[in-house]
Amino acid sequence: MSAKRSQILNFSAGPACLPTKILEQAAKDLIDYAETGISLAELSHRSSICSNLIKSTQNNLRKLLGIPDNYSILFMQGGGTAQFSAVVYNLLAYQVAKNPSTVSNMKCDYIVTGSWGLKAAHEAKRLGAMVNIVSDPKKIDGKYGRIPDESTWNFSQNPAYIHYCDNETVDGVEFAEFPKSLPEGVPVICDMSSNILSREFDVSKYAVIYAGAQKNFGIAGITMIIVRNDILERADAPNCAKLGIPITPVILDYKTTSDCNSLYNTLPMFNVRVANLVFENLLESGGVAAQERISKRKAEKLYSLLEKYPDVFEIVPGKGYRSRMNVTFRMGNLEEKFISESKDLGFEGLKGHRSVGGIRASFYNAMPEDGVDRLIEFMETFVKRYVSM
Repeated sequence: MSAKRSQILNFSAGPACLPTKILEQAAKDLIDYAETGISLAELSHRSSICSNLIKSTQNNLRKLLGIPDNYSILFMQGGGTAQFSAVVYNLLAYQVAKNPSTVSNMKCDYIVTGSWGLKAAHEAKRLGAMVNIVSDPKKIDGKYGRIPDESTWNFSQNPAYIHYCDNETVDGVEFAEFPKSLPEGVPVICDMSSNILSREFDVSKYAVIYAGAQKNFGIAGITMIIVRNDILERADAPNCAKLGIPITPVILDYKTTSDCNSLYNTLPMFNVRVANLVFENLLESGGVAAQERISKRKAEKLYSLLEKYPDVFEIVPGKGYRSRMNVTFRMGNLEEKFISESKDLGFEGLKGHRSVGGIRASFYNAMPEDGVDRLIEFMETFVKRYVSM
């Protein structure tokens, strides 16, 4: 490890930090993968070596999350943003096959708790879907920062699917558990781009889970999709067109991707390898259960400090929906000084999202606990130096 890297702590909301040992191994693989004498960036994605790499990556993810056999694991491109579109196309095509007489009247339900959930809903509407916003606290509060009580949620009758974002990186809001009030039998779609592999959960409650790699399991360029196999059933393009349902572009089609084992087009295999290195490291380190304990501990440490100085820090008020991954807070006129002095100490990526400002410390899986401790030590010193208590 370079001396410079050892001094830097990357609190960025994404792309996020990765363990140095994983980057070092990935660097070797970029030159010579598995003693082939060929760079992983040069190997054919259809070679047996790459096919085995995909299988290994899928198997390790299945172990980590306890993914049932009736689910497929896909690797696609375009990040979560592409999945905002893919969800609409694939789930409506699924409903055409399952409910052809009612699909034209089905709404797509979106539980909006922050910026990413809202973007997903906007994309569905842009593609022509009838969108129902189940809940949107910004319409009430003028900003995001809480999850309204489920008794206030307004589901449509017989929706095509229900979509929500499990953790909102911009606004520091996270679901503590699977929502209790979702209608039975409706496919549930979840964006877990920023908290996947940070806690245990029951995969079987979802129809589709998707997550970009660049926060908790790798580098930008691949997106992981866990899809229940029955969702892969769909009407063909002519039948969708006949009912006015948008036709799925082949590059976003879950069934095509599944049938080709994620190799319909050229999959960036180096990115898959980095993801698999992360999965292997997690399995060797106690799995997701161990990571959940660490994630909880890291977040609790910082929230305890923030609560200690309520006149200095403005934080997400409700403990039940504070994010473990992205701790957001405000410091009034001290923010610029805080960012400047933190950078001098090697703390990168603490500036809040450009749309909301403030401060944001992101504690994805690869952020070491001692890194959080160093941040807290600096913050304690900063408060004592500049704030009259």
